[in-house]
Amino acid sequence: MNKHFLIVDDDKVFCQVISSALEKRGYHCRTANNHRQTFELIQNWKPYYAVIDLRIGNDSGLKVCQMLLEKIPDIHIVILTGFASIATAVEAIKLGVIQYLTKPTDVDTILKALEQDQANTKVKITSNPLPIKRLEWEHLHKVLSENEGNITRTAKQLGMHRRTLQRKLNKKPVKEND
Repeated sequence: MNKHFLIVDDDKVFCQVISSALEKRGYHCRTANNHRQTFELIQNWKPYYAVIDLRIGNDSGLKVCQMLLEKIPDIHIVILTGFASIATAVEAIKLGVIQYLTKPTDVDTILKALEQDQANTKVKITSNPLPIKRLEWEHLHKVLSENEGNITRTAKQLGMHRRTLQRKLNKKPVKEND
């Protein structure tokens, strides 16, 4: 069994913590802190598992996933994010990512997610509609994703000032059940 594990996150401490915990479980880990480092790393090394942060500094974790899946089609990827949205989750799954987890999480949860080969049909579906602020946040991220992360183009499409869009995007998402 291939136990090579790639961790891509701009938070170096997070990478070290996850790497250390995985190595204690017998995995061989390498870390990268941006798209370029990831690309260089996989030229001579082929991981079987990967945990990718959705936001890697100014890089998109989705672009990193796309590159990895093109170069290593059988790689098993989990996206981690502190900024979960339906739009980015859908995009990640369309790309071929196995699971989409919100931070904070632990290594056991990541490993369990990587074992899944199909959707969890036991997930509870709420009957409460999403709050307006959450719907706005989801929509902003959907349009941003459609514009490949281009803030200026997204702001223009939404008819708002670029700084206003940046401010709204930097706010933490409204919880779904608020």
